[in-house]
Amino acid sequence: MARSAGGPSSFRPRPGSIPESPGVYRFRDAHGRVIYVGKAKSLRQRLNSYFADFSAFHPRTQSMLTTAADVDWTVVGTEVEALQLEYSWIKEFDPRFNVKYRDDKSYPYLAVTMSEDFPRVQVLRGAKRKGTRYFGPYSHAWAIRETVDLLLRVFPVRTCSAGVFKRAGQIGRPCLLGYIDKCSAPCVGRVTPEQHRELAEDFCDFMAGNTSRFIKRLEREMREAATEQEYERAARLRDDIQALQRALEKQAVVLGEGTDADVIALAEDPLEAAVQVFYVRGGRIRGQRGWVVDKVEETTPGELVEQFLLQMYGEAGADAIPREVLVPALPPDAEAVTELLSEQRRARVDVRVPQRGDKKSLMETVERNAKESLAQHKIRRAGDLTTRGKALQEIADALDLDQAPLRIECYDVSHLQGENVVASMVVFEDGLARKSEYRRFAVRTKEGDVASIHEVIMRRFRRYLEERSATGELAADDDAHGPIDPETGKPRKFAYPPNLVVVDGAGPQAAAAQRALDELGIDDVSVCGLAKRLEEVWLPGDDQPVIMPRASEGLYLLQRVRDEAHRFAITYHRSKRAKTVKESALDGVPGLGPARRQALLKHFGSVKKLREATVAEICEVPGIGPSTAEVIASTLKGESQ
Repeated sequence: MARSAGGPSSFRPRPGSIPESPGVYRFRDAHGRVIYVGKAKSLRQRLNSYFADFSAFHPRTQSMLTTAADVDWTVVGTEVEALQLEYSWIKEFDPRFNVKYRDDKSYPYLAVTMSEDFPRVQVLRGAKRKGTRYFGPYSHAWAIRETVDLLLRVFPVRTCSAGVFKRAGQIGRPCLLGYIDKCSAPCVGRVTPEQHRELAEDFCDFMAGNTSRFIKRLEREMREAATEQEYERAARLRDDIQALQRALEKQAVVLGEGTDADVIALAEDPLEAAVQVFYVRGGRIRGQRGWVVDKVEETTPGELVEQFLLQMYGEAGADAIPREVLVPALPPDAEAVTELLSEQRRARVDVRVPQRGDKKSLMETVERNAKESLAQHKIRRAGDLTTRGKALQEIADALDLDQAPLRIECYDVSHLQGENVVASMVVFEDGLARKSEYRRFAVRTKEGDVASIHEVIMRRFRRYLEERSATGELAADDDAHGPIDPETGKPRKFAYPPNLVVVDGAGPQAAAAQRALDELGIDDVSVCGLAKRLEEVWLPGDDQPVIMPRASEGLYLLQRVRDEAHRFAITYHRSKRAKTVKESALDGVPGLGPARRQALLKHFGSVKKLREATVAEICEVPGIGPSTAEVIASTLKGESQ
C-alpha cells in the first residue's frame, strides 16, 4: 500500500512492490473512502500504467488520480475470483469513479406472488421480492394490464389486494371480477387453495413461454364440446383461444421457438453510455429494459459490457440467466465471464456476438433503441445537472458561503407532547439524497426542540471528532485508515463532515446548532435554519431572515432536504411509539423483565396475538414457565375486559 495526499506521483508504490499476479485494487481518497475499484490480470502492469504519462489520461481518470491519496490491492488465484471480488467491492464501497449502471426509468413488472397462500397477479416496480415470479420488464404498465385482462379469462387468478380479499371472505360475496368469471373467487371457497395455486402455476407457465400446450388443450375441449352439441361451451372456449392468441400477438416472435436469450446493445459518446436489453424467451420478446452510465475513464465497449454483465447478473437467480447472452462486443475476459455466469446458472451459458441472420437483425433493433435512450437521457440530464448546479450556487450566494455546499446535512426533531423524542439526520450530496448516510437519534433531553437540536448536533459532531482522532487523522498518521473502520472495512457512521448543516426551525434552532459546533471547536461547517411557516432561511445570530425568492431552485432544494428530514424523523417516531405501546401492555405483569417481554413480542408478533394465546402456547416461549404464563394470561385478559 502507498499513502499520501500530493497527487499520483506522491503515493506511487515502491518499484517491485506490486506483484505480477492477477488481483483487484482500490484507490482511496484522503479520508480513506474507496473511490475506484479495478481488476487486472497483472497487478504490476496495470497499476504502473496509472503512474506513467499523466497528461495522456482521459480527463475523468486524471480527476480520479488527483482525488486519490493511496492505493492497495489483493492478490487472487484466478480471473474468475478477480471478477467476483471486484463485483463485491463495488457493491460494498459504492466507489464514486466506478462505472455504475442505473435505470433510466422505473420499469414495471408483471408479478405473481407464489409465496402467498392464494397467489396474486399484480403490477410491481422496484426491488424484487423473494417468493414472487416476475415477467418483463415492460415499457408501460398499461401494456401489462391489457395482457392480464386477456389472460384472466383463461386463468382466473386472484388480482385483488389483501384487504379486498379478506373483506369478501367476511361477507361471503366475491367482488365484481368473481361475477364476470375473471377471478375464480377463492375468497368465498369457489375453488380450493390447491386448485387456485394450479391456476397460478398455469398462468406463470404461459407467461414463461409454454404456450402451445394450453392452446392445444382448449382446441381439443372446444371440438369435444361441439361434438357433444354443447355449443355455448364451445363458443366460450373459442373466445378463450382467441384471448390467448391476442395476448401472444402482443409479444412479437423474433427468433426460433425455444430460443432463450438476453440481447444487449450499447450506444455511447465520450462521457456517457446507454444500454438496452431485450429479454427473449421461447423466441418471443418478453420484456425490455434500459440503463445509463457515466464513463469514468476511456473504456472500450467490451469493458462496458463486462461491467454491465457483472452488475446485471451479479445476484441474479439461476432462472434469471438465459442460455444465450448476445452482446455487441466480447468482454476482455470473456472466458472468465462465461464461466462465472455458467456457475450461477448451473448450466452452460454462451456469451457471444451475433454475426448474421435474425439474431444480428434483432441486435440492430436493440441498438437503435439504445441510441434513442441515450438521446432522451442527455436531454433530461442536461436540465437536471443545470438545475442542481444552479440550486447549490444559489444557496452558497444567499448564505455567503465560500463554495457550493456539496454535502448538506439536515436535522429534524419529532415527538408527541414531549414523549418519545427522536431526531433524524439526512444527507444530500451534489443535490441528491444519499440514503445510506442517513442516521437517527433517540433524544435524551426533555427541554424542548431547541435543547434537542443542541444535543443532537453535539452528539453527531462529537462522534466525528472521536472517529477522526481514533483513526489518527488529526495526528496525520501515515497509516491511518481515515473514515474506514479497519476491522470491518466499511465507512464509519459519522466520518464525513458536511459543508452545511440545516435545521428544521428558525433563529433559536439555528443558534443552538451553531452553539454546539462552537463548543466543539468546529469552525468550518456553516449552519442555517429553515422555518416552515414562511419558508424563511435563518442564520445563527441574525435578527432578520434571509429571504430567498419563492421560485428559486436553491430554496426548493432546501425545502426538499427539510421535508426528507421531517419524513425520516416521523417514520422513526411512529415506530418507536408503536413499540412503546406494545411494551407498555406488558408492564403490568409482575416479575416480567425487559428480556422476557421482548421474547414474548418476538414470538407472538403483537400483544393482541399474545392476549389470544393459551397458557400452553405461552409456555413455548424460552424462559417462560407455567406459573409465569398463567400470570401473563390472566393479567392481559383482565386488561381487555
